[in-house]
Amino acid sequence: MITAGPRAAWILLLGGVLGWLAAGALTVERFKLFTDPGYTPSCSFNPILSCGSVMVTDQAAVFGFPNPLIGVVGFSVVVTLGILSVAGVGFPSWIWGGLWLGTALGVGFICWLIFESLYRINALCPYCMVVWAVVTPLLAVTTDQLWGRRPGPLGVLAEWRWTIVVLFFAVVLLLVFLRFQDYWLSLV
Repeated sequence: MITAGPRAAWILLLGGVLGWLAAGALTVERFKLFTDPGYTPSCSFNPILSCGSVMVTDQAAVFGFPNPLIGVVGFSVVVTLGILSVAGVGFPSWIWGGLWLGTALGVGFICWLIFESLYRINALCPYCMVVWAVVTPLLAVTTDQLWGRRPGPLGVLAEWRWTIVVLFFAVVLLLVFLRFQDYWLSLV
């Protein structure tokens, strides 16, 4: 049984709650837009920060249904495991492995969605960016639970997990700035 430390348990719980709330809000906004094509989502602020522009694309429903439904289900699992972890419950390694696989697939999916948002859709969804921001720390936590303090390459990966998360954020922020720099600089 692997029991998460207090910090890891709280990151798991808070990250799961934030991701679930963002996915839930996106789901509600998507259904409002579906029932009323003239609806302007609450997360559409300007030409760049406009989830309405993102929601109507093919990329917003890759598997034939709105992508946020994946988040609602996935983050429900994370919240459940987070609550139990905060309570001090330990889990077998296969549960941590399943959570790690889910978050790793989530990171891969959001990397593709980041590329699509920046270079195909040309708009950013604020709620989506909340999901982008929480999935990588969740992967870092699960990586540590599985391989922290172990010898070998996976132990090194676990040791450098937060550096990798910071680099991920830095690269995404740089790409967002560079892609929309004309707009950002026009605001100054």
